[in-house]
Amino acid sequence: MAARNDGSLARADFIYDHKHDRYTCPAGKELKQYHRTYATARPGVDKDGFMRYRASKHDCDGCALKPRCCPGQPARKIPRSIHEGARDLARDLALTDAYSTSRRERKKVEMLFAHLKRILKLDRLRLRGPKGARDEFLLAATAQNLRKLAKLIPTPQLARVG
Repeated sequence: MAARNDGSLARADFIYDHKHDRYTCPAGKELKQYHRTYATARPGVDKDGFMRYRASKHDCDGCALKPRCCPGQPARKIPRSIHEGARDLARDLALTDAYSTSRRERKKVEMLFAHLKRILKLDRLRLRGPKGARDEFLLAATAQNLRKLAKLIPTPQLARVG
């Protein structure tokens, strides 16, 4: 969610209520998809996959935040993608401690695969079939583990003569 380039309030300044399916502006007014009930139900999603939430013109006319909220418009409109719920969930998960731990652990594993590809030249398997690929990968992983093990063994200090 990028900030708006005209200096007005961004969508992040508005609070979305999942339960009631509406936004609330910083002044406390509601932005809804529909302000009236229709005889036939409407899907509420346009061809681009967005739902449009609108404030009441009556609410915006008397609001002190109007110059910062919707300059040049009679009322504020906020488009919301049909995928925004999944994005909100992903953003919330990214703030958890479990996610940061998982990210650190994934980085360690990815670094091992990068090492296999770049240093041990395992960018392409040379043996055929699943068994050949498994054997080649196991050999490369064994070589990688032996290199790590060799680094753990302390090197003997040579005695100085003299």
